[in-house]
Amino acid sequence: MGKAAAPRALADNEAKAVARNLRVSPQKLNLVAALIRGKKVSTALADLEFSRKRIAVDVRKALESAIANAENNHDLDVDDLVVAEAFVGKSLVMKRFHARARGRGARIEKPFANLTIVVRETPATA
Repeated sequence: MGKAAAPRALADNEAKAVARNLRVSPQKLNLVAALIRGKKVSTALADLEFSRKRIAVDVRKALESAIANAENNHDLDVDDLVVAEAFVGKSLVMKRFHARARGRGARIEKPFANLTIVVRETPATA
């Protein structure tokens, strides 16, 4: 008596991975996501490997997870995968206070972000 299974949101040639609560501002994470958007998976992994941004390590893990999902869950060919979408969303924001002069306090915001990566299999162009 459970609910009927929801239809798959993605196409048959797509797979995705979501990294939640990454400790970085969405604006900074979007810079790294823009670096891999629309590229072949092998190129995107190489770009993340040599990126000097701290968060590139977590983005690489999410991309590798999307590749593994495509290969193991959806039987897609890894060599034909392209990063179709890489988008960033806001998550929670921790608020902290920092002591300032003359008994005042300054608010410090520590934002978190979510990252969603969708990979798509494109037919190999001969």
